[in-house]
Amino acid sequence: MDMVSCAYRDATAQRLSRTKYHEKSTTNNLHQKPKIPFLTSSYSDDEFPYPFGELDVDLTESELRETAYEILVGACRSSTSGRPLKFVSSSERSSSSSMMSLSPSFQRSVTSTAASKVKKALGLKSRKKNSDSVVSGNKKGSTTVGELMRVQMRVSETTDSRVRRAFLRVAAGQLGRRLESMVLPLELLQQFKTSDFPNPQEYEVWQRRNLKLLEAGLVLHPYLPLDEIDTRPRQLQHIIHGALVKPMDTGKHSESMQVLRNLATSLACRSFDGSSPEICHWADGTPLNIRFYQILLEACFDVNDQTSVIEEVDEVLEIIKKTWVILDIDQMFHNICFSWVLFHRYVSTSQVEKDLLFAADNLLSEVANDAKAVKQPSCSQTLSSLLGLILGWAEKRLLAYHDSFYRDNVDIMQSLLSMGLSATKILVEHNSRNYQKKKKEVDVEFSSVDTYIRASMLSAFSQEKERLISSRKSSKKQQNSLPNLSILAQNVTDLAFNEKEIYSAVLKRWHPIATGVAVATLHACYGSELKKFVSGISELTPDALQVLIAADKLEKDLVQMAVADAVDSEDGGKSLIKEMTPYEAEAVIANLVKSWIRTRIDRLKEWVNRNLQQEVWNPHANKERFAPSGVEVLRSIDETFEAFFLLPIPMHPALLLELMNGLDGCLQNYILKAIYGCGSRSTFVPTMPALTRCSAGSKFSVFRKKERPPMVLHKKSHSGTTDGDDSFSIPQLCVRINTLHCIRKELDVLEKRTISQLRDNLRVHDDNLVNVLGKGFELSAAACLEGIQQLSEAIAYKVIFHELSHVFWDYLYVGDVSSSCIEPFLQELEKNLEIISATVHDRVRTRVITKVMKASFDGFLFVLLAGGPSRSFLLADAAIIDEDLKFLMDLFWSDGDGLPADLIDKFSTTLKGILPLFHTDTAILIEQFEHAVQDNFAPSAKSRLPLPPTSGNWSPTESSTIMRVLCYRNDKMATKFLKRNYNFPKKL
Repeated sequence: MDMVSCAYRDATAQRLSRTKYHEKSTTNNLHQKPKIPFLTSSYSDDEFPYPFGELDVDLTESELRETAYEILVGACRSSTSGRPLKFVSSSERSSSSSMMSLSPSFQRSVTSTAASKVKKALGLKSRKKNSDSVVSGNKKGSTTVGELMRVQMRVSETTDSRVRRAFLRVAAGQLGRRLESMVLPLELLQQFKTSDFPNPQEYEVWQRRNLKLLEAGLVLHPYLPLDEIDTRPRQLQHIIHGALVKPMDTGKHSESMQVLRNLATSLACRSFDGSSPEICHWADGTPLNIRFYQILLEACFDVNDQTSVIEEVDEVLEIIKKTWVILDIDQMFHNICFSWVLFHRYVSTSQVEKDLLFAADNLLSEVANDAKAVKQPSCSQTLSSLLGLILGWAEKRLLAYHDSFYRDNVDIMQSLLSMGLSATKILVEHNSRNYQKKKKEVDVEFSSVDTYIRASMLSAFSQEKERLISSRKSSKKQQNSLPNLSILAQNVTDLAFNEKEIYSAVLKRWHPIATGVAVATLHACYGSELKKFVSGISELTPDALQVLIAADKLEKDLVQMAVADAVDSEDGGKSLIKEMTPYEAEAVIANLVKSWIRTRIDRLKEWVNRNLQQEVWNPHANKERFAPSGVEVLRSIDETFEAFFLLPIPMHPALLLELMNGLDGCLQNYILKAIYGCGSRSTFVPTMPALTRCSAGSKFSVFRKKERPPMVLHKKSHSGTTDGDDSFSIPQLCVRINTLHCIRKELDVLEKRTISQLRDNLRVHDDNLVNVLGKGFELSAAACLEGIQQLSEAIAYKVIFHELSHVFWDYLYVGDVSSSCIEPFLQELEKNLEIISATVHDRVRTRVITKVMKASFDGFLFVLLAGGPSRSFLLADAAIIDEDLKFLMDLFWSDGDGLPADLIDKFSTTLKGILPLFHTDTAILIEQFEHAVQDNFAPSAKSRLPLPPTSGNWSPTESSTIMRVLCYRNDKMATKFLKRNYNFPKKL
C-alpha cells in the first residue's frame, strides 16, 4: 500500500476546500418549487470537502446556476450545425420562447417513452412518471427539452425570457460570430440597462454578477497561466472592483466599458503560440468550468426527488454536452464530473439510493480505462482530486466495513469497494513513474483489499471485546459462570462464519483467500488476548480450563476455514497457516493437568508417609482385618481418578497413563513401607554352627561353657514379639498380608473401571491404548505379590524360629532324643496356625500356611543337620525321628481339613529322602561319603579327604549332607573318621 498512500497524500495536498454553497433565491416565479432543499448534505464540509478547488469569488449558488443556464442557452443556439448567431425579426417570432434560433434538440418535445440508454448503461432503474413530474405541469401540451432544463435548473420564466432576449440582441449586433468566440458576460453587460429589470437593485446585482464572472474567468481561474509582468489582469481587476462599489455605465459609447472590453477581450483571446484563437477563454479555466458543468449535470436529478435521475436524462445530457466547447470539457472530463455528481448526490442524501453509487462506480470504471491516456495537467490534477476524495471517503468505511455494511446492503459494499479500488489503481498509475516496473511485483487491488480485511477484522474484534466487557460490567450482579475469553471465543467463531457468509463472497473478486486472511487476523487477535491470559495462570482452575478448551475449539474452526479457503491457492495455504501461530492450548492444558497430577501425587505421598507412621496394623480395626490406611489410600486414589475424569479436558487418554504411573508409584511406596522391617527367612533362621564330632556315649550342651540346664518350656505370647514391638507380631503381619491382598484385588477393579470410563464416556475404542492402560499399575501389582510372598515367608520363619524357638530350636532333640520329641512343638504350632487361619484372608490363607509348613520342614532338617553339638543321634533314634516327621505332616494335613496331601508330599520330599541316612550303618555312611567326595572333587596327594563345602541344598547323595549325618552320629567309628580326616572338635 506504499504507492497508494503516496498517491492519496499527493491528491489530498492538491485538493482545496470545498466551495461553500450559499443558496439564495433570486426568482419568485419558478414553474415548480422543490419539495426538498437543494443538496442538503448529511456531512460537514470538513468531512466531505469539494474536490475541485475553491472559486474564491463572491457568487451565490443561484448566480452560478443562472450563468450556467446562460452558457447552456447560448451553446444550444451556437451549436446548430456549427452556425453562427443569426438574427430573427419580430415578425417571424411565434412566441417569446423563440426569440432566437435554438438547436433542434433544445426545442424538441419530451415525448419519448423509450427506456433511457444512459440509465441502462449506468445501471440506474427506470421509474414511472407521476403527477409530481417536472414536466407534468405544462398546460400547453408537450414540454420541450429547453423548458425541462429551465425547470430542472430552477430558472424563472422571467429570467429565461431575459436571457433569450439578450441572445437575440447579441445576435443582432454580432452577426456571423459564434458564441464561443465571444466573452459572454461582456456581451450581456452591453445588452441590458436598468429599465430591463424590475428595479435598479436587481440590475445592480445582475451587473455585479457578470463583472465577478469576468474576474473569475480571466484573472482568478484563467485558461492559460497569466504572465507576472502582464499588467492587464490588475487593470481589469481595478475596473471591476470599482464597478462593484459604484455601478458603471455599460453603454456602447462608455469609455470605461470600452476599456473593460479591450482588457477582457485581450486576456480571453490569448493562446499558447501567440496566434489569434477562434475561441475566447473566459469560462474554461479550472475549477470554474467544472463548477459550471457540475451545475448543469445536477439538472439530471428530479427537483422533487433529490435521489432520482429523471427519465429524460438522455435528452438533458445531449444538450449539456453542447457546452463542451465553451467550458473546455471532453468525454474524460464529463465522466469525471458526472462520477462526482452521482457519488456526491448519493452521499449527501444519506446514502439512501444505492443505484446512484452503482452508477458512479460504473462511470468510474470508464474513467479508469480513459485515465491511461490523460496527458493534460489540469485533467490529471482534477482526476487526482476527485479520486483522492472518493478513496478517502470509501476507505473510511472499508477499513471497518462491518460498521457500515451488513447482509442486506452488501451489494453497496461491492460497488464502494469497486470504486475505491478503481480510484486506488488510477492514483497509483498517475503518481508512480515506476508503476509499470512494479506492476508485476505489487498487486494494488489485492494489497488494498488485504488491508481492508485485516483492519476491519481487527476493528470488529476490538468492538466485540469492548462490547463483552461493557456487558459484563452492566450485569455484575447476574451470575455468569463463563469467563470472558470463553464467551469471546464463541463470538469470534460467529464473527468468522458471518464474515465468510456475507463479506468474503464480495471480497473474493479481488482477493482469492479473503476468508483465510480474515480468520488469520481473528486468530492473531484472539491469540494476543489468550497469551496474556495464559501468562497469568499458575494452576489448573475451572476458568482456565474453560478458556483453553474454548480457545482450542476456536483455533480448530479458524484453521479449518483457512485451509478450506486457501486449498486452491499457489502454495495450498501454507503461508497463511504459517501466519497463524498455534495457540498450543492443548499443550498448556496438558502442562496444567500434569502440574495438577504432580500436586495430587505429592499430597498422596505425604499422606502415605504420615499415615503409615501412625498405622498399628490392628487385626480388630475392621471386619475384613486389613489396615485402615490401606482403605484410605485406595479411596484417595479412587477420588483422584474421579476428579481427573471430571476435568473438562479433551486429552484424558494421553494424560491418564501419566496419572496412573504417578499413583502406581505412590501405591508401590505404600506397599514397600508396609513390608519394610517385617523380616525374611534370613532374619529368623539362626546361623549354621561349625561342624563338630560327637563324643561316643556323651552329650554336649548347646552352650559352650556350661551344661544344658533342665528343660523348662517358656511359652511366648502369641500377640507379641520378643522385642516388644506389636506392629510386627504374627497377627499384625497377617493384617499386612490382608491389606496387600485387598490392594491387589482393588487394582483390578480400578483398571476395569478406568477402561470402561474411557470407552463409554470418551468413546475411546483403541485396543492398544486399553492394553497399555491395563498395565498402568504393574509396579504396584508386582509389589503386592512380592510383598505377600515376603510377608508369608516372614510369618512362617518367625513362627518356627522365633515364636516357637523354646519348643523347637532350644528344645527339639537336645540331649536325649526320646525325651525331647516334637510333641510340645506341635502343640504350640497348632495354636499359631489357628491364629493365622483366623486372621489372614481366605484367598491367601493356604499360601501362608504352606509357607509355615515349608519353614517347619526346613527347620526340622536344620535341627537334624545343623543342630549344633548339643544334639547327637543314635542309630536307634531314627525310628523316633520318622515318627515325629509323620506327626508334623499329619498336623498340616489335619485329617483332610488342612493342606492337600500332594502339597505336603511335595514339600516334604527332601526331608523324607534324607531320613533314611539316619537308619544307615556308620560304615556304609562313610563309604557313601568317600565315594561322593571322590566323584565330586579331584583326587588329592594328601592322605585326608577334601572337606566338602556346605551348599544348603540337602540331598541323600550330597557329600555335605552325608558328612553332617556323620557329625551328629553318636558312634565311635564316625568320631574317629572325622578326627582322622578333618580333626573336628568334640565341642565348640
